[in-house]
Amino acid sequence: MPAAIEKLSASARENPGTPAAEPRDAMNTISAYVFRQALGPLLAILGALAAIAILTQGLNQLDIIITNRRAGLAFAWVTILALPQLISLILPMAVFIAVVYALNRMHSESEIAVLYGAGVSRQRIARPIMQLAVLAALAHLAINVVVQPASFKERREVLYQLRTDIASSLVEEGSFTYPAEGLTLYARSRGGGGELRDMLINDARANPPITYTARAGAIVTVDGAPAIVMRDGQIQRQTEEGSVDVLDFDRYVLQFEGVFEEPEIFFLKASDRTLFELFFPDRTAHFDQRNIEQFLAEGHARLSAPLLNIALALIALVGVLVGEFSRRGYGRRIMWAAIIALVVRLSALATQAAAADDPELNILQYAVPIVVILVCSAMLGGRSARKKRTSLGPSVLAGAEA
Repeated sequence: MPAAIEKLSASARENPGTPAAEPRDAMNTISAYVFRQALGPLLAILGALAAIAILTQGLNQLDIIITNRRAGLAFAWVTILALPQLISLILPMAVFIAVVYALNRMHSESEIAVLYGAGVSRQRIARPIMQLAVLAALAHLAINVVVQPASFKERREVLYQLRTDIASSLVEEGSFTYPAEGLTLYARSRGGGGELRDMLINDARANPPITYTARAGAIVTVDGAPAIVMRDGQIQRQTEEGSVDVLDFDRYVLQFEGVFEEPEIFFLKASDRTLFELFFPDRTAHFDQRNIEQFLAEGHARLSAPLLNIALALIALVGVLVGEFSRRGYGRRIMWAAIIALVVRLSALATQAAAADDPELNILQYAVPIVVILVCSAMLGGRSARKKRTSLGPSVLAGAEA
């Protein structure tokens, strides 16, 4: 227990009939202490979830990471660039969990009871928690408006540069590889600059199948798609009569349509756009015209979601601080607070989905957290907190120390 709390406790014991004075230094120390108690768990939760996201993404690309170290490092960077969107999604619930954990721990160690007994109001206890919630909301807003669009833009560029490298890594020297059904690649060895020597490609997807052989080749990007440029080779195709047509070439470009391409990654979805692009889409583009409502819903969600940090922090404060003192703990109240917080978070997501079909519902994206904030603030203020702590202060303190 910090020295400031012990000092207030001693003051309450010396003056059992009246609330203790609140020295500014002691109260500042207590506020900083409560702030740290909630900040630590919040950072731990965010760090754990970020580590899980990086691990799961790495396992999904384990084969590429093993065969191509450079591609593995790039995929780790791509995963890090995707973290802002994940943090934006889970930050409000992380704030709720951190506040509940901090306050429940302080209750279990009788620190809250000592503060009440010393005449400290629950509004004063809640002040550092609300400061943390406001900081989380500002960070959430910065992520939604600035960091996420910038990270997704960088992510698309990195993935675009990797497409050729990934395609090249799938061609293992001295081995047959199968990058797609019906497509077989072989290269005897690799040379400098990514050159492939003594190549054989069998494309059974064509009708009839086609076989390419070449003395050398390299994987390049042509019109934004991976392709193989072959030199000094032949094209063999079986005719309907059963004979084989052979065509010699000095240079031939074979494009891989749909083999290595990932069009969704490079598509400018609503989550990838800046706030300006969401509210002012290009109305001359056919895709933008069809998705204006979805863009508006995403834009309003980015502006309203930070309010959920304050709303859920208040739910946690009400769940733990509002109510009578209990030696048996606050498990039931915390459970109900968690259910309410989850319902509020899911309601915000459902409202965003509904607003994508009906733009008039966008106002509800702001109404949900604002209503929760007003209701919880009223409950936290409650009936004359000063009178309540005056009448219960010394007795609560005595009960906590008994």
